[in-house]
Amino acid sequence: MKNHLFTGPLSALFIVVTMVVSSCTTQEKNEMKPPKAKKIPHEMTMHGQTRTDNYYWLNQREDSSVIAYLKAENTYADSILNHTKALQEKLYDEMIGRINQTDISVPYLLNGYFYYTRFEEGEEYPIYCRKKESMDGVEEIMLNGNEMAEDYAFFQIGGLEVSSNNNLLAFSVDTVSRRQYTIYIKNLSTGEIYADAILNTSGNMAWANDDKTLYYSIKDETLRPYKILKHVLGSDIASDIEVYQENDPTFYSFVYKTKSRDYVVIGSTSTMSAEFRYQKADNPSSPFLLFQSRQSDLLYSIDHYADHFYVRTNLDAKNFRLMKTPVDKTEMSHWTEVISHRDDVLLEDFDVFANFLAVSERKDGLVQLRIMKWDNSTDYYIDFGEPAYTAYLSTNLDFNTNKVRYGYTSLTTPNSVFEFDMLGREKKLLKQQEVLGGYNPEDYKTERLYATSHDGVKVPISLVYKKGLVKNGDNPTLLYGYGSYGVTMDAYFSSSRLSLLDRGFVFAIAHIRGGQELGRQWYEDGKLLKKKNTFYDFIACGEYMIEQKFTSKSKLFAMGGSAGGLLVGAVINMRPDLWRGVVAQVPFVDVVTTMLDETIPLTTGEYDEWGNPNEKESYEFMLSYSPYDQVEAIEYPAMLVTTGLHDSQVQYWEPAKWVAKLRDMKKDNNALLLKTNMDFGHGGASGRFERLREAALEYAFMLNELGIEE
Repeated sequence: MKNHLFTGPLSALFIVVTMVVSSCTTQEKNEMKPPKAKKIPHEMTMHGQTRTDNYYWLNQREDSSVIAYLKAENTYADSILNHTKALQEKLYDEMIGRINQTDISVPYLLNGYFYYTRFEEGEEYPIYCRKKESMDGVEEIMLNGNEMAEDYAFFQIGGLEVSSNNNLLAFSVDTVSRRQYTIYIKNLSTGEIYADAILNTSGNMAWANDDKTLYYSIKDETLRPYKILKHVLGSDIASDIEVYQENDPTFYSFVYKTKSRDYVVIGSTSTMSAEFRYQKADNPSSPFLLFQSRQSDLLYSIDHYADHFYVRTNLDAKNFRLMKTPVDKTEMSHWTEVISHRDDVLLEDFDVFANFLAVSERKDGLVQLRIMKWDNSTDYYIDFGEPAYTAYLSTNLDFNTNKVRYGYTSLTTPNSVFEFDMLGREKKLLKQQEVLGGYNPEDYKTERLYATSHDGVKVPISLVYKKGLVKNGDNPTLLYGYGSYGVTMDAYFSSSRLSLLDRGFVFAIAHIRGGQELGRQWYEDGKLLKKKNTFYDFIACGEYMIEQKFTSKSKLFAMGGSAGGLLVGAVINMRPDLWRGVVAQVPFVDVVTTMLDETIPLTTGEYDEWGNPNEKESYEFMLSYSPYDQVEAIEYPAMLVTTGLHDSQVQYWEPAKWVAKLRDMKKDNNALLLKTNMDFGHGGASGRFERLREAALEYAFMLNELGIEE
C-alpha cells in the first residue's frame, strides 16, 4: 500500500515504544509495559465520509521504525509469556512425540513410475522420490527438500511436473514466503539443474507432450497470476512467448494438463465467472481454443476423457451439475447433462474412469462419495459411519481401473487413504496416519449439534472431547471458524489437538454461513451484504455451547485465521463479553482500507466476496463490521494476534494497526499480544516441526489464561 503522507523513510521520532530494555525474568514479566505506537493522523475521505487512521504509517515494511515497533511487540509478547516457556516446550514435545518422524506417502503410478514423498527422522522437509515399474525397484531421489532448504529461514516447494518422457522435472520454490515462486528444470537422468530460472511465477506449470515446452503463469505487481507464457527448453527465458494475458484484474489465470494428458488447459477464474482455453498437448505450436466464453455468474471447470470434455457448472444449477460435450463442440449449447441439479445436494468434485464415474457430493453438511457406472446399472454411496468427518477423492490418475482412492478423516480418525473397489464394493486401507504414544480413538467422543442463529437458521457444530467429560458448564472450549469464500471447514483429525483435549478442552468447529457446508446458498447467505450472518452464526454457536453446559463465558475461546481472523475480530466487537480469549491468526481486519487499495494483492479479485467499497452501499456495510474501524473504548477478551512480515495474503500491517488501536482504546487489563514472524508469511513456518512451535505458543496462551501450568 502506498503512503500518501511520507515520501521517505519514517524517522524513529514518529514511534514511541515504552518498554523495559533489559532482559525479563519470570518475576519481572509484569513490570514490562506494552509498546505504544505513535499516532500520526491520516485522513481518508470516501462517499462524503472522512475516516482518520492514526496507524496508517505502519504499512512501510522497509522502514526501520516500523521494524523496531514490530520487534518491540514481539519482545513484549515474549516477556508476558516468558513464564510459559516450560509449558510451551512440554506442548511441543508432546506434539513431536505423536509424529512418526520416518514416514512415507502412499505411492501412485504415473507413466511407468511410482511417485511418493517420504520424511526422515529429525528432518523438516519432504524428500520427493520415485521408483520405476515397481516399489521393489531402486529409489530415485528427485528433490531433497532438507538439503535445498539449508540456507533459508523459509523454504517451500510449490508445484512439481514431470515431462512425458520421464526425464525432466520442473519444480517451483519460494524462499521468502510471498508465494512468488521461481521455477527450475532438472534433468532426472544426469541430475543437472539447468542454469535458467523463471522468476515471479505462481508456481503453476504444465508440460506439453513434446518434452521441451513448458507453460507457466507469472504474477503482476499485485501478485495476481495474469499471464501464461511458453518456455522452450534451451531457449532464452527472456524470449518466452506469451500465450495468454488476463486483463481483467478480478480474474486469476493458471494452466494444467487434463487427466487424460491429451490437452493443456488455460483457466481464468474470478469469484463468480470462469473461462477456459485448450490445446492438444501433442501440438504446442497450435493455438489455444476458447472452450466457452465468460459470462457473469457462469462458473464451470473442465476435464477430458475419450471423446468428451466433462464440465462441472452452475449453469441453471446453483448447487452445480455435471455436463459433457464433444471435444470439437465445446460451447455450452452443446453441453448435455450427466448429473442433474438438486436443491439439497452440492456437487463438489468428480473423477472419470473407463467404467465408472466417482462423484463427491455434499448433503446436510457432510461429504458423500457417489459411485456410478456409465451404463446406469450401478449408482450407490460409500458408507462412512461417523456423525462428522471429511472425505475427498484422492490421487486417481489411471482411467482403466475399477479402483478409486479416497481420503478420510474425522475428529477422532487419523488421516487415512483408502482404495475402494467400485465393482466389488470393498475398501482397503492403504495408509493411516500413525499417532505415537498410545492414541486410542475410543477414548474420545465426537458430536454433531445445531445452534439457532439470529434469523432462526440452524448452524451445524462439529465437536470432540475426551470421554468422561461432564457437561457442567466448567470445561474450557475452543470454537474455531472461517466462513468465507465458500470454503468448507469439515471435521478433521489433528494429533496436536490432543494436547488440548487431554487437558479437558472441548474443540468445536462452527460451520457458519459464508462456507459451503450446506450448499451454494449457504455460501451466498454469508457474503457481500449478507456477511454479518457469518458473525451472528458464530456467536450463536458460542452461546449454544454455553447453553448446553459444555462451557461458560469464562472458559470459551475463539480462534480463526485470515478471513477467520476477520470473523473473530468482528465478533469480539459485537459480543466482547462472550469470550475468555481469542487467537487471531494473520487476521484480515482492516477491510475497507484494504479493499480500497487496488495495489494490494487479492483486492480487485475479491469484490464479489466482500463488495466494492467504491460503491457507497458496499462501503458503508463493510465499514459497519470492519474489526479495525469498529474498535471501541470497551473491555475486550484476552487476545493473541499473529502475523508474518512477508504475508502476501493479509499484509502484516492490518493486525499491527489493529493491535495498536486496541491497545490505545480498550478499557481492560487483559493480555493483548502481537507476534510477528519476521521470516515467514501467510502460512507460517514451512518446516513440519517448526510450525508446531506456533501451535504450542497458541495453546500455551489459552492454558495460561485458565491458570493451567502443565
